[in-house]
Amino acid sequence: MHRIAVIGASGYTGVELLRLLSQHPETELVCVTSRQYAGQPVSEVFPSLQGSLDLFFENHDTAGLAERADLVFTAVPHQAAMGMVPGLLKGGCRVVDLSADFRISDLATYETWYQEHTAQELLSEAVYGLPELFREQISSARLLANPGCYPTSVALAMAPLLENKLIDTTTIIVDSKSGTSGAGRAAKVGTLYCEVNEGFKAYSLPRHRHTPEIEQTLGRLAGVDVTISFTPHLLPVNRGILSTCYANLSGQLSLQELHNIYLDRYAPETFVRVLPKGMLPNISQVRGSNYCDIGLAVDDRTGRVIVIAAIDNLVKGAGGQAIQNMNLMLSLPENTGLLIPPMFP
Repeated sequence: MHRIAVIGASGYTGVELLRLLSQHPETELVCVTSRQYAGQPVSEVFPSLQGSLDLFFENHDTAGLAERADLVFTAVPHQAAMGMVPGLLKGGCRVVDLSADFRISDLATYETWYQEHTAQELLSEAVYGLPELFREQISSARLLANPGCYPTSVALAMAPLLENKLIDTTTIIVDSKSGTSGAGRAAKVGTLYCEVNEGFKAYSLPRHRHTPEIEQTLGRLAGVDVTISFTPHLLPVNRGILSTCYANLSGQLSLQELHNIYLDRYAPETFVRVLPKGMLPNISQVRGSNYCDIGLAVDDRTGRVIVIAAIDNLVKGAGGQAIQNMNLMLSLPENTGLLIPPMFP
């Protein structure tokens, strides 16, 4: 059994990791940390895990974790991770980091959009962990940067178009909607029930922090620098991301031709479901699962392609994808512990 620890296990992403790892057949959770709940049983803080996880929250101890765990998930805020990861690696642990601290390979870009980076020597080593696109680099990674939720949905939606050079890369527009769990578990006025319920709004314009990550990934796929227009919105739901991506086609392509390209590209992928022609994704159809559903449309009048992707932001957009990456790093079947059908309704 592989020994696993989760640092920052009391946030929405952290508890999603606990839910999935508690049922994983090839791992043993040896430590879960939370400063706020240190000393309390996990099952009392999260009654949903009653009977599934018999552990107590602990305070974070980097040196101690290096002796107890083979692989550590760092589910902590940006900037906090960069202070922990060097010590974990030095102690011999492999790390899957769920913050943004190691997703951006260019130091200047990271510091422009986030803050000063105190572990910049690790940026060139960190592997960006989107398995369907960069699988070959993941298995040997010592430090894995787990992608953000919006970037995951957009990259999977756009990859076949960019890899086959089917669109004008200067025309990409992304319109995304997220459930409120994407804002984290800490209390904030903007995500209180009465602020969100029966509402629908855009936010973080014109500079959402996921923009450079999306552009970096799309640029890798296209082989050229890519600049996008990105507008995120907050939905009055708990879970889910729906990203609608627009671009001008480079030539004449029918919906059937594009659909066949997507089917061929994702045929080997367990967790990407290209929907039947004419069917469009709904976040309610992926809730609680590691699936990404993709639907297509072609607007012959404008010459644009429209690609829509739906994921659960806490699973394929965070904890589920992190476990998918962990499986690859530990030489386990990639879908181990993740073949969970979506919840409906």
